[in-house]
Amino acid sequence: MTDRLDDLRFGLPRRPQAAHRLDRDTSGCLVLGRHPKALARLNKLFADGRVEKTYWAIVEGAPQDESGVIDLALARRSDDPRSWWMKSDPAGDPSLTRWRVLGRSPDGGSAWLELAPETGRTHQLRVHCAAMGWPIRGDTIYGNAPRHGGPGLQLHARALGLPLYPKKPPIRIEAAPHEHMSAGLTACGFVQETRPP
Repeated sequence: MTDRLDDLRFGLPRRPQAAHRLDRDTSGCLVLGRHPKALARLNKLFADGRVEKTYWAIVEGAPQDESGVIDLALARRSDDPRSWWMKSDPAGDPSLTRWRVLGRSPDGGSAWLELAPETGRTHQLRVHCAAMGWPIRGDTIYGNAPRHGGPGLQLHARALGLPLYPKKPPIRIEAAPHEHMSAGLTACGFVQETRPP
């Protein structure tokens, strides 16, 4: 993404900057601030937990229930501050994810989930799904995917709701799923979206 930021200047002297982060292998919505004042405002919305975040994931196996909440504290696996890998740990930071099943494969081998993180911990959705026994397909760290030649991480930042104006509803942005998730989504009942030209 960083190699395309210059294309998004639209006459401004500075490149836009990301107001939040996505894991490198996660597709979908990313909010950029085009100037320092906007970036600071967006950063505060994310830091204060005011942005509504919705992700889609294809998981291996499937939850028995149709919806639920994962309340599982997370901590780094290592004391090394450069380590990004996380683990469930009762002494860790509180972490909460709401989820619901959007579809299931006929063989029961996978499910299409909507995930809504209430907190924004590193790798939160990936660790939470793996801890529940349904790792995200293509996850080479917390799941069963091979390091090379796998399907790619089946995690997509589907939508964001940004409360930019106090007396108006949040601005909602959506990103269509990336093509690497097409087969998994279709197997779970997703019908490709069509948008007007």
